[in-house]
Amino acid sequence: MSKQTVLGRVTQLAKANINALLDQAEDPQKMLDQLIRDYANNITEAEEAVATTIGNLRLMEQDHQEDVDAAKEWGGKALAASRKADELRAGGQTAEADRFDNLAKVALGRQLQSEKEASTAEPTIAAQTEVVTKLRSGLDQMKAKLVELQAKRDELVARAKSAQAQNTMMDAVKNIDVLDPTSELSRFEDKVRREEAKAMGKQELAASSLDAQFEQLDALGDSAEIEARLAAMKG
Repeated sequence: MSKQTVLGRVTQLAKANINALLDQAEDPQKMLDQLIRDYANNITEAEEAVATTIGNLRLMEQDHQEDVDAAKEWGGKALAASRKADELRAGGQTAEADRFDNLAKVALGRQLQSEKEASTAEPTIAAQTEVVTKLRSGLDQMKAKLVELQAKRDELVARAKSAQAQNTMMDAVKNIDVLDPTSELSRFEDKVRREEAKAMGKQELAASSLDAQFEQLDALGDSAEIEARLAAMKG
C-alpha cells in the first residue's frame, strides 16, 4: 500500500460525518457498530502497510550499513596490501611488490564501489524515514479517531434510547382515556343535590301532614267548646 493511499484513507475516515450518517440510518446503533468495525479494519490494514514500510526501511538501512562496513574493510585491505608492497620493494622484490600494489588497487576499487552504493542509498533512506514518520503519525490519528468514534457511539446510542423511551411514553399517554376529575365531581355533586332535594321534599310533606293533624285537633276543640257553651245556655 503506498504512502498516498494510507494517508488518504486516514484523511477520508477522519472527516466522516457521523451525524449525517445517523440521519439516514434506520438503526443508529447497528450503523455505528458497523462503522467502528470498518474503521478498526482500516486501522489494521494501515498497521500492516506501515509495518511493511518500516521493514523495507530497516532492510535498506542494513544494506547501507553493510556497504559502509565493506568500504571500511576494503580500505583496510588496500592499506595492508600497499604497506606489504612497500616492504617488498624495499627488499628488492619488485615483482612481488607490484603484485601487492595490484591487490591494493583491487581493494581500493571495491572500497570505492561500496562507498558509491552507500552514498546512493542515503537519499532513499532519508525519504523513506520521512514517509515512515508520516505514516506513524497518520496511524496515531486513526487510533485517536477510533477512541473518539467509540465515545461518540456510546453517547449517540444513549441519546437515541432516551429519545425512543420518551416517544414511547408520549404515545402511550395519547392512547390513555384520561378522565376529567372535575367533571366527575360535578356529576357526583349533582347527584348529592338531587338526594338532598328529595329529602327536603319528604320533610316538607311530613311537616304538611303534621300541621293538618293539629288543625283537625284544633277544629275538634272548637266544636267541643261550642257544644259546651250551648249546653250551658240551655241549662
